[in-house]
Amino acid sequence: MAHYVIMGCGRVGVTLAHTLEDSGHSVAIIDQDDRAFRRLRRTFGGRKVTGIGFDRDTMRQAGIEEAYAFAAVSSGDNSNILATRVARETFHVPHVVARIYDPGRAEIYQRLGIPTVAAVRWSADQVLRRILPEAGIAGDFRDASGRLVLTEVDLDAGWLGEPITSIEKAAPVRVAYLTRFGEGIVPAPSTSYQEGDTVHVMMRLEDSSEVSRILTAPPVKEGL
Repeated sequence: MAHYVIMGCGRVGVTLAHTLEDSGHSVAIIDQDDRAFRRLRRTFGGRKVTGIGFDRDTMRQAGIEEAYAFAAVSSGDNSNILATRVARETFHVPHVVARIYDPGRAEIYQRLGIPTVAAVRWSADQVLRRILPEAGIAGDFRDASGRLVLTEVDLDAGWLGEPITSIEKAAPVRVAYLTRFGEGIVPAPSTSYQEGDTVHVMMRLEDSSEVSRILTAPPVKEGL
């Protein structure tokens, strides 16, 4: 079970909160207006924190210091970006995502390494795939047999600077492409994994647990 913090108790924030709780995780949701919490179901067992989402004390009340992921889905672009930066840069939350209404600004922030989802392409599923590991296994594509899946994978920070080819040597995957600064690139043999990269791999569905175990741990150095 992991802890998730959501900023914004609108329709999307509520959907995220309920889905994460149903998956067995602990959830805290922040909103400036305590009346917004009425949207949550009566059985919601997570924390409801009234306050400004990017305020450090408010975030601490929501358990940001032990959070696995943070999602900023309020109605304000500036607030979402600021809160996401605080979560990542001050509290070092490993997985963050912000909803942005202006697609042009979303692209700019994506280039700065801040994961965003533009409202014109918005759905709760897109955020869940970035912060909930088991949700990502649905993948972007499956072959006709259902055995092969093209999907994003999470990598431990220890992989930074490692050649993309080392990922294929360590895990039963084939790297299909990277998303870097908001653009897709086909990696060359000399391409290394950089901070902010999203790695998309093709793999057998049955290998998903092994792939996750290998790639969410630091790479094993030769000779060790």
